[in-house]
Amino acid sequence: MHYQIIVVTMVLLLTACDRPSATDIQSAEPAVPVTVLRVHTQPIALSTSLPGRTTAVRGAEVRPQVGGILQKRLFTEGTEVKAGQQLYQIDSAVYQAAYDKAQATLNNANAVVRRYQPLSQAHAISGQQYDDAVATAKEAAADLETARVNLNYTRVTAPISGHIGRSIYTEGALVTSGQSGYLTTIQQLNPMYVDVSESSQDLLRLRRALAQGHLKATGDHAAAVQLILEDGSHYDQEGTLEFSEVTVDEGTGSVTMRASFPNPHNELLPGMFVHAVLQQGVQEQGILIPQEAVSHDVKGKPYVFVVKADSTVEQRTITTGEMTDGQWQVTSGLQADDEVMIDGLQNVRAGSKVKAGEHQSGTAAVSGNSSSMTDPSAQ
Repeated sequence: MHYQIIVVTMVLLLTACDRPSATDIQSAEPAVPVTVLRVHTQPIALSTSLPGRTTAVRGAEVRPQVGGILQKRLFTEGTEVKAGQQLYQIDSAVYQAAYDKAQATLNNANAVVRRYQPLSQAHAISGQQYDDAVATAKEAAADLETARVNLNYTRVTAPISGHIGRSIYTEGALVTSGQSGYLTTIQQLNPMYVDVSESSQDLLRLRRALAQGHLKATGDHAAAVQLILEDGSHYDQEGTLEFSEVTVDEGTGSVTMRASFPNPHNELLPGMFVHAVLQQGVQEQGILIPQEAVSHDVKGKPYVFVVKADSTVEQRTITTGEMTDGQWQVTSGLQADDEVMIDGLQNVRAGSKVKAGEHQSGTAAVSGNSSSMTDPSAQ
């Protein structure tokens, strides 16, 4: 019996010795070919991009103040008009007649006052009769002024100077005082406002950057800003972004700031989606890596695969900043001469043995302007 136990034990020991360990299996795996990019530091132009929409500085909806038939349209749609310029003519016959009647009534009332004045002084009439005549004359003067105002309202004029849109009503249409529909609109396009949204946290950061001189200042609480249009082109006029008089939205935690841009050629139109770009200076020892080199863990944190000196892979968590020309700015986690995998990421894991081939198209750091504020760690 004891002999059988000894034999079984020896067989198990021999079997365990012949079984390869996990380390032996890993070392026996063939090296996976991957492409790496050697990290270099280089000056990077830093900027902040804020999405927003253009808004007219001033806008007015033109509505009639009196009712009647539109007789004439006196402007060309899509042109510039001046404040006080006549835009429409409403049929004025009824209002002219009312004005003439009020004028005649006032003339008669004034004549009565002139006749009663010496009689009142001679006590030929009572003082009450003279006072009533004076009051009647004043009422007639007020009626005449009302008639004059209504007569003038038949000339519909521009309340502000600016770019006039299309006419909603045509000649022959009946319009009324206080109607809900407007006749046309006028918008002042030079300068043009751009309303941008930003979180309150980032607003504090931008204000500190302005106070420390990292942002180009144009005055108290104002920063110089560039504009990127909907087609990706850069607007050739520099604007001013105001940081004062902002309110935090309690629901979203964001604030709305307003930038003002010169618009001499009416290139900017109300309602356009644009990006306001604030230059924040230059990071002398900046690092940029291609977007395809960055992955994210289950918590959304960005990481990269770094090939170590022994040709094994290390998964390294990084912190990213802005995106520049398809590359992420790395603010922590990497340093110069690190070899970051940019190809073959799906075939390796931490500790894998690899055969690294260096990328030949260029270095990792390229200076340029920011085109996005998105941080992958926030995704």
